[in-house]
Amino acid sequence: MAFVDTMGTLIGVSARAGFLDSEGNLPQIERPMAVDALATTFAALVGTSTSGAFIESATGVEAGGRTGFTAVVTAVCFAGTLFFAPFVAAVPAQAYGPALIIVGLLMLAPITKINFGDFTELIPAFAVVALMSFTYNVGVGITAGFVLYPFCKLVNGEHKQIRPGLWVLAALSLLFFVFYPYK
Repeated sequence: MAFVDTMGTLIGVSARAGFLDSEGNLPQIERPMAVDALATTFAALVGTSTSGAFIESATGVEAGGRTGFTAVVTAVCFAGTLFFAPFVAAVPAQAYGPALIIVGLLMLAPITKINFGDFTELIPAFAVVALMSFTYNVGVGITAGFVLYPFCKLVNGEHKQIRPGLWVLAALSLLFFVFYPYK
């Protein structure tokens, strides 16, 4: 799930920053994915929850941040605020909720690139957005897209457009939904 969350965040923020190529791919994607894998591994070794890329990065991109130095400056600023953590914890969610809504709105721009005339593209994209919104989980939405996209292409007779790696992701994603601990 950490992989799917990172992939969704990375592509979403990269789209907002204009880093994607003409086919919607992020050149040299292995670099940020390797950094995220190392951060996740380190977090597990020291006994903390997983760390990784977060969607709030869209705010930094919107403000003009485009390099890794932006992340370093942000980290230093966050470290400087550790003293104030008890005071910040007292701020209710209603106070910062509108800012998070604005961050979500900033991430909507790539939706305009969806081909609304092609149901094999539209149905999986709708499911991804809807499930992200209603489950509060980026990974669940993207995982559903991994299942629905090849399924829609298969039903429409366009299965030759699907690369073998996506079939593997679809099978793994389907297993996620089969064994997900629904409550």
